Amino acid sequence: MDTAPRLLQVAAEQPYPLLFLTISGAHLYGFPSADSDCDLRGAHILPAVEVLGLKAGKETIETCQMREGLEIELVTHDVLKFSTLVLKKNGYVLEQLFSPLVVQTTPEHEELRAIARQCITRHHAHHYLGFAANQWKLFLKETPPRVKPLLYVYRVLLTGIHLMRTGEVEANLVRLNEHFGLPFVDDLIARKVAGTEDATLDATDIPFHQGEYERLTRLLEDAYGATTLPANPAGRDALHDLLVRLRLRSLGLTGEATHRNRRTP
Repeated sequence: MDTAPRLLQVAAEQPYPLLFLTISGAHLYGFPSADSDCDLRGAHILPAVEVLGLKAGKETIETCQMREGLEIELVTHDVLKFSTLVLKKNGYVLEQLFSPLVVQTTPEHEELRAIARQCITRHHAHHYLGFAANQWKLFLKETPPRVKPLLYVYRVLLTGIHLMRTGEVEANLVRLNEHFGLPFVDDLIARKVAGTEDATLDATDIPFHQGEYERLTRLLEDAYGATTLPANPAGRDALHDLLVRLRLRSLGLTGEATHRNRRTP
């Protein structure tokens, strides 16, 4: 069954205008199972009256619902919070922003993407190193070990290495592995896609994956040391201008009018 109408319906029901809405999670990463839910992520635009007054709007909106057998989890942040996250070493929001699986977009979505490219720094490596370490701990805790957290380990490490080497945000493990050529990763993806969210593997495989986890972690650390990415984001002023324009639009004003008023004594 085509999922697009259900996703568009969820988007249409949101209380605030959406700057963008994309698909994240296993579908973005390239290894959805038949029973995988659909993770929607994006940014919404609070009207100025809900930012300036006492009746504050929702900075973050989270919903989880079933639509004709499909579980849909949605999380959106107001553009101010989302912009703040873009300025930090948060690879997760970059992956949402650059996801090619777009449910809803605007001209400002593409503008935000262009600005976000200026905000990618060498320190995003720390995000991926920390995320991978947490996923590895989760993988080791479960008995029997599951394929899903292990795939997350590899996805995160390869995304981080690729980002440090190229400056490009790529979250799809299938496409990433075209560059890295790890046959066991393709095998894990095939097992997850053909199975369920709870697909498992043999505990005897753990020592091999321990070695690969440590090897790829070292590769990411080396890529961090060698990257030409800047230390600090360069898009703060452009993000500020975009945010101001979006707020003024909700009041029926324009950025140009504001600049004229600013020059008037």
